[in-house]
Amino acid sequence: MPAQSVHYVLLITAVMAGSTAVVMIKSNTMPPVLLASYRVLLAAVMLSPLFFRARAKQRASGLSVTPMRQLLVRSGPGAAMLALHFISWNTGARLTGAANAALVVNMVPVVMPFLMWAAMGEIITRREIIGSILALAGVLVLTAGDYHLGGPNLLGDVICFGSMLMMALYMLAARRYRSEGESLWLYIVPLYWMAGFFCFFIGLCIPTARPLFDYSARDYALLFALAAGPTVVGHTLLNNAMRHLRGQVVSIFNLGQFVFAGVLAFIFIGEVPKARFYLASALVVAGGVIVVMRSRPKMQQMQKEAALIED
Repeated sequence: MPAQSVHYVLLITAVMAGSTAVVMIKSNTMPPVLLASYRVLLAAVMLSPLFFRARAKQRASGLSVTPMRQLLVRSGPGAAMLALHFISWNTGARLTGAANAALVVNMVPVVMPFLMWAAMGEIITRREIIGSILALAGVLVLTAGDYHLGGPNLLGDVICFGSMLMMALYMLAARRYRSEGESLWLYIVPLYWMAGFFCFFIGLCIPTARPLFDYSARDYALLFALAAGPTVVGHTLLNNAMRHLRGQVVSIFNLGQFVFAGVLAFIFIGEVPKARFYLASALVVAGGVIVVMRSRPKMQQMQKEAALIED
């Protein structure tokens, strides 16, 4: 399989893994901020052996070993954005309607072209514009009739908008790291550790009647699954995709999470999708197909530019 095709398969895998998060979060009784903290910290523990292996490989190959402080500085911006995204999403989604939250937080393809242009000089293509319009039309169809502007939803909408910006900046940070030419594990593992501790300390500052560690076996099982699936697989492969594919392509594909999430919610918690869910899904899939259909020479050139030392 061509290398470029492999990256698309991994991106789809990331989207599928990320879509399982909503079912696990809804089914878990842990406080939202602490759940986010435990989720990311557990993912960091799971991936730490790969981090140390990458460090050992640097030594064995005769390359200079990147100082830990430098790795933390590189991962710091992405870690802060990820932590703020988790915290604001969990907060905003509870202050506004589900339709409002889904619409606002999925507006990443709207702001991503501006961020990619400002930070990387990457110009959105005609196909990406068409694909973005189709995919965002799918989101609008999904939320049609349920969205309510202003009133008690306003604060939640604003927080969800901030969460969306944090997600876009988090993805941008992964894109910028590709120029460093080092193993993904040297970026993603420190990022997870820092994001997890950031969420944890924020959680300690939020008054709650719930304990820190006294939860049911079911909650811990869901926590483990949340760390292993949406985080270790989903977020890690999403970061990998941002290193090898165009930013707008990744953001449009990531919209597909609601398609997989809708199917899983029906299977596991009995939420029956509304009729417009199917049209919305078709539009998002069509948008993803269009942005992939680009000229092969351009994709091959980008693949050469994005070639990195991978573990």
